Amino acid sequence: MKQKFMSAILAGALAAAMLAGCGTAAGTNVDKDVQLEQEEAGQEPAGDEEGAAVREEAGGGKIGVAMPTKDLQRWNQDGTNMEAELLEAGYEVDLQYASNEIATQVSQLENMINSGCELLVIASIDGDSLGTVLELAKEKSIPVIAYDRLIMNSDAVSYYATFDNYMVGTKQGEYLRDQLDLENADGPFHIELVTGDPGDNNARYFFGGAMDVLQPYIDAGKLVVKSGQTDFETVATANWASEASQARMDAIISANYADGTRLDAVLCSNDSTALGVVNSLEANYTGEWPIITGQDCDIANVKNMIDGKQAMSIFKDTRTLATKVVEMVDAIMQGGEAPVNDTITYNNGTGVIPSYLCEPVFADKDNYVELLIDSGYYTEEQLAQ
Repeated sequence: MKQKFMSAILAGALAAAMLAGCGTAAGTNVDKDVQLEQEEAGQEPAGDEEGAAVREEAGGGKIGVAMPTKDLQRWNQDGTNMEAELLEAGYEVDLQYASNEIATQVSQLENMINSGCELLVIASIDGDSLGTVLELAKEKSIPVIAYDRLIMNSDAVSYYATFDNYMVGTKQGEYLRDQLDLENADGPFHIELVTGDPGDNNARYFFGGAMDVLQPYIDAGKLVVKSGQTDFETVATANWASEASQARMDAIISANYADGTRLDAVLCSNDSTALGVVNSLEANYTGEWPIITGQDCDIANVKNMIDGKQAMSIFKDTRTLATKVVEMVDAIMQGGEAPVNDTITYNNGTGVIPSYLCEPVFADKDNYVELLIDSGYYTEEQLAQ
């Protein structure tokens, strides 16, 4: 990240980059016998079709998939897509949800490790809380793919698979810039800022990407944050909870917009925080409706988008990410290295973690049918009011 704001906000998170070590070598726990037989026979490593046949002949393998919670729609979709694709690829799958409880996720991972899982795919609740249990995975040479949320300060992490989190934020910021026509309009425009859980490393990238777009307009006085709340720690939302963002927005409206001041925009880093903001505005705000961003295209938020209550949401097709993770799993289980497209961005405090970044897009009222319905992600019935 060369952008000034992003460098500042991530300085603390990357301070540990001087520590020695990095992710464990990929494929340390693979079907070595199959690989050795191929090498002795002068064969190339198995491709996708051959790899599926090899796994079937060798008995496949057991993959542990740890998801944070069922409370948010997106994690249900992630888990379901991941399980379906892994099963289709010939693997046994142990899929667990942890109800957003760190101790539960640690216990689930311990059980996965001790029950014979050969590779772990982990969407962490708190990226800093898995170091001890992952030491056990490292001792047993079990590769770890951090899924969507980077696991911090552990050299047991082999790979990271996610969407381009910084790009998510820049797309949100650019959408607000363009909708408010900040390049040409006089302003000033009032904006408030809402981001995600401080324990989720992604939240810093989302917020940093958006603020690298918006900060120059704030500095110039064209955007005004009337509450004065602009630093990450203040605008963060514990557990991405709708109730928390709603309570904070209630207080902001009461203190700053009850006098009739117009609120022009709210930067929300995801849909659950956006839902809380919308609930607060419906209960407390009487002015012209602001432009509200989001992320994940949850059904409730897409319905709000159709109704004009939320302007946009970043669409991260979990089917795409699940497919890529299965490709990574295949490569590792066959004794190779997982495909990656980024080896510089994501430092978890022990070194840069090789990553595969999928590209996000945004959905709004003009393109949601093409992106969400025509693609089969949702049906029209699911989005019907």
